[in-house]
Amino acid sequence: MKILGISAYYHDSAAAIISNGKVLYAAQEERFTRIKNDASFPEEAIKFCLNESGFDLGDIDAIAFYDKPFLKFERLLETYYAFAPKGFKSFVKAMPVWLKEKLFIKQIIRKRLRQINKDSKVSKIDIVFPEHHLSHIASAFYTSPFKKSAFITVDGVGEWTTTSYGIACGEKGIEVLGELQFPDSIGLFYSSFTYFLGFEVNKGEYKMMGLAPYSNAKSERVIQFIDTIKEKLIDIKDDGSIKLNKDYFEYPVGLRMVNPKKWEKLFEFRKRKPQEPLTQVHADLAFAVQKVLEQVLVKMIIHVKQQTNADYLCLAGGVALNCVANSVLYHQKIFKDIYIQPAAGDAGGAIGAALSTNYLKADLTFTGFNEPFNNYLGPNFSNLEIERVLRKNKCNFQYFESSEHLYKEIANYIAEKKVVGWFQGRTEFGPRALGNRSILADATDSNMQSKLNLKIKFRESFRPFAPAVCEEDYDTYFEQGKQSYYMLFTNELKRSLVKKLPNNFDELSLEEKRNLVKSKLPAITHTDFSARVQVVKKSMNPRFWNLLQAYKKITGNGVLINTSFNVKDEPIVNTPENAYFCFMHTGMDMLVLENYLIVK
Repeated sequence: MKILGISAYYHDSAAAIISNGKVLYAAQEERFTRIKNDASFPEEAIKFCLNESGFDLGDIDAIAFYDKPFLKFERLLETYYAFAPKGFKSFVKAMPVWLKEKLFIKQIIRKRLRQINKDSKVSKIDIVFPEHHLSHIASAFYTSPFKKSAFITVDGVGEWTTTSYGIACGEKGIEVLGELQFPDSIGLFYSSFTYFLGFEVNKGEYKMMGLAPYSNAKSERVIQFIDTIKEKLIDIKDDGSIKLNKDYFEYPVGLRMVNPKKWEKLFEFRKRKPQEPLTQVHADLAFAVQKVLEQVLVKMIIHVKQQTNADYLCLAGGVALNCVANSVLYHQKIFKDIYIQPAAGDAGGAIGAALSTNYLKADLTFTGFNEPFNNYLGPNFSNLEIERVLRKNKCNFQYFESSEHLYKEIANYIAEKKVVGWFQGRTEFGPRALGNRSILADATDSNMQSKLNLKIKFRESFRPFAPAVCEEDYDTYFEQGKQSYYMLFTNELKRSLVKKLPNNFDELSLEEKRNLVKSKLPAITHTDFSARVQVVKKSMNPRFWNLLQAYKKITGNGVLINTSFNVKDEPIVNTPENAYFCFMHTGMDMLVLENYLIVK
């Protein structure tokens, strides 16, 4: 059975093609349109999936859309009615879009697919609408190594559901045992703080997570912030369910997340504007809300364990991209193992919608995968296509017949503190660059974090960078923890590598804390001695693994900085032309397109 999965019209639209339970290709629309978090109908992603798979639309057995629009519309109407007359401006803004487009998703899908392939009999293809959270959990469970597991999905909101839990079984399917419904949402609760701290909602949550470790964690202010949050904003039940104080939140019917004046009075500082400097109070509030999130999730997984008695847990939804919280859950040791699909947010809903439909319609039995889920599912490019771009731009380049010589050459450049754009194979699916569309640099250089942030990524200087290390070398550099191939967990650096912090560390400014050399790998060491590690498995990405080994042979160090190949507010590069343009407009020193090397 061949199924086309689609997610669209909220954020991170995407498309995926599966066949008999296997994900063949998947891509986010933003990679083609170059619009960050593009929410539009994923026409280009669909074209890519069909072209690569060799399938015509007529070969498709079903099309699966990742949520139920009518249920979502029902929630909007009931919410506006419940809060009336509040929310009139939001109602007037939302209704034309729904009445023109979103209520008629089935017709829109057929119309747009006819534009892609006029000869196909689109009207005969069955279009199905799994619920939003079913799409989320299917994207995780049906790509996991487990035959049976508990699951938790946590995000902003789907149709009505904001959190769900239950049991997933390869033979019996997915059974939901409990739900939390809108407007009580731990995802929207977290996003409200993102908004108050001056970051963009649905885009800046990971920035707030990265800011949190700069806090003075044991200070009276942090303790007071946590107490205030729990006393005034959120009621946390023993089972991890929550009740939000609606007097402080405007997202149910408003055009903003919160009332700034109420929050300014509550926390005794002004809402930060996006371009204003970050100070200690911002870091302290970010840390406080991160801790509250973790407390909620820990209560939640304890309850789910009691209700399911399962050995394993699958996590999905946008909140599952919070790698700090994921690590806290893992170290609770409540479950034997935790699995998170690398595109845990809405983009992954395209995969989940297709998989849930496939296992329901085809009556398949899922037995778990022996190998890790392969998320290198996007476009790749031939030497001819790469060379065409280079010649078009009158670019001098060197081609390496031997990949081994290429690895050695690049490893030497990185050892000389050069920054490399690394473009190989298929584009990764999901928000992380995992060695195919990456910027690579030396993790031992204490100036590299600042250089990458300010001169190459053009983003905030406080932002940490992730390390990549071969699976075989992990124990040399990091403490025991969950080894993630997808940067979905954080890990502590080996104690032998870290340096003692000065006694006045908490009194330093954010920039002084960042500049302080905290380990022998300063460019990837956060202020709490943690790092969001990508563990590189040879069978998953042999070229990246070989480069890491070549670098280790030359320098004695097996860790590289791996950050996404893009600049602030742009999607990760997708094509050789995207990569070349990004390279030429940043401070990168060289670009590697497969076996082609371009040096500035």
